[in-house]
Amino acid sequence: MDLVEFNAAPVDRLRPELASCCDVPRWVDGILAKRPYGDRAALTAVADQLARELDDNEVDRALQAHPRIGDRPQGASTEAAWSRNEQSGVGDDPAVRTALAEGNRVYEDRFGRVFLICATGLSAAQMLSSLQERLTHDDVSEAAVVHQELRKIALLRLGKLVTG
Repeated sequence: MDLVEFNAAPVDRLRPELASCCDVPRWVDGILAKRPYGDRAALTAVADQLARELDDNEVDRALQAHPRIGDRPQGASTEAAWSRNEQSGVGDDPAVRTALAEGNRVYEDRFGRVFLICATGLSAAQMLSSLQERLTHDDVSEAAVVHQELRKIALLRLGKLVTG
């Protein structure tokens, strides 16, 4: 949809669309409350600021909507389609998929949450390298990285939602 449609659309229609970008009610409500937007830059600035303000519980909530890197999300939902596209760099190499699955398991054991990375444009090797590097982080440092990756994904997806 373009910005004119976004500004005019009913809240009930936009709420699930925005939740597909970042499944945090406060983020969604904040974006809706600031309509109408004069341009996409203004929309992006509001979404960015709201994403920077997410607390740890909100980040954890949003992570529940994200599949593991290397998993192939099923279904026709917007989130599943976006995840499949964003993770296209994973490819079909069984060795890479096995390494990512093992890395995901180790990461989840270490940090208690899914490994999140803004995978758009990354190769499987880059994703795997980042996963391995991030396993060396302490809890506080890694939480900050997760927050940043979630913010990047939310803004990328918002750009897909509002195209003009």
